[in-house]
Amino acid sequence: MHQDWTTQNIVVTGAASGLGRAICARFAQLGAQVRGVDTNENALGEMRTALGQSFAPVVCDVTHWEQVAAAFEQSPAIDVLINSAGITGQTNIKSQETDPVDVERVFRVNFFGSYLTSKAALPGMIARGYGRVLHIASIAGKEGNAGMLAYSASKAAVIGMTKVQGKEVAGTGVTVNALAPAVIETPMVAAMPPEQVKYMTTKIPMGRCGSLDELVAMVEFIVSPACSFTTGFTFDLTGGRATY
Repeated sequence: MHQDWTTQNIVVTGAASGLGRAICARFAQLGAQVRGVDTNENALGEMRTALGQSFAPVVCDVTHWEQVAAAFEQSPAIDVLINSAGITGQTNIKSQETDPVDVERVFRVNFFGSYLTSKAALPGMIARGYGRVLHIASIAGKEGNAGMLAYSASKAAVIGMTKVQGKEVAGTGVTVNALAPAVIETPMVAAMPPEQVKYMTTKIPMGRCGSLDELVAMVEFIVSPACSFTTGFTFDLTGGRATY
């Protein structure tokens, strides 16, 4: 794939760790202008030092519309939006034992964060006739992981939103897609109870976690100009777990 990324302005949420950090690093290396959105100001500052002039930190809480609207108004024209901000909330816990406050917090980050940023970015993309939006969902959103009500339901909502937005922008030059990984080796996964990780990994036919490199390579394709006839779709990254 010989894509010139040096003309592209890319916004990545959840930029300070895990998937977001790896995605920012890849696109910065490719010469794109990357704006990393996160609440962790210190980590964003470290990334600026490591990645150089092509990376701009944006301190913003994606769960608050006022902050998102202000941050996106100040951004140059956005070619690509990648929503990777996400939390698991409490896991390894039955649905009836969940805390409503925790469930709502997970929805605020995982669903509303992606909804609000795409709400802010899509009008400009549509007006210019080009854009790529990628929501990072999860296999949990397709199949539901026992013990992970908040996470699974919020990611299912992201997939539903992707289908709606993808159809709405069809034919405008803009695409909206999702990516549904199985377990990827990230700090978020490392912080989960071992039983929960084992439950998820044993369902993967390849018998292992996915790597950040594998995820980033797929992200790079989905948000490229080359991926122009796919919208409203949820791409698979599950080592054989999802077959539809």
